Amino acid sequence: MKKATARAVALAAAAIAATAAVAPVHAQDSGNWIVRARALYLDPANKDNTGLDLSVNDKAFPEVDITYFFTPNLAAELILTYPQSHNVRSGDTKIGSIKHLPPTLSLQYHFTGMGWRPYVGLGINYTNLTSVKFDPAVEAALDPSLKRDSFGLAIGAGVDVPLGGGWLFNVDVKKVQIKTEVSSFGTKVGTFKIDPLLVGIGFGKRF
Repeated sequence: MKKATARAVALAAAAIAATAAVAPVHAQDSGNWIVRARALYLDPANKDNTGLDLSVNDKAFPEVDITYFFTPNLAAELILTYPQSHNVRSGDTKIGSIKHLPPTLSLQYHFTGMGWRPYVGLGINYTNLTSVKFDPAVEAALDPSLKRDSFGLAIGAGVDVPLGGGWLFNVDVKKVQIKTEVSSFGTKVGTFKIDPLLVGIGFGKRF
């Protein structure tokens, strides 16, 4: 795990502990909906078998997620954000840029009967790659192209810490499968897997 990701996870754990220590104990807040706003840190795995040593940069960005409870324990969560821009590198050299829009829908199990509200989830991610641009020299030499659509699994876990009045503090960690096929002059040369780890921290409201 990268140092930056380890720091993000450690800070999230410390924030949970600090919030739980000062948060008053409340009865379970009612309501079938939770809307959260979170800051996400994206740490890509950058698994490449094309021989080009491809990678995209890590980054932080905001997101909004909506959760609907079918029962007190079973819920569906949809994560939404705006298209995220990444630099594409071959080794240490920037060769282009992409944008991706990665909505993720998960089915979650929420544990009840305790002050915290931990949960686990399994879902599917759809990523659409847009604004794929390569430097002119790379275009002339390789005529590269990427498959624009990616479907993959998403697995995650998190915790909601009630703050009272339906408000809550949230920390969430997900591993998401995102990959694209890389072609040169119309011929597939390999697969590039971004497969990011997403660490989120934020606040929400249940109603």
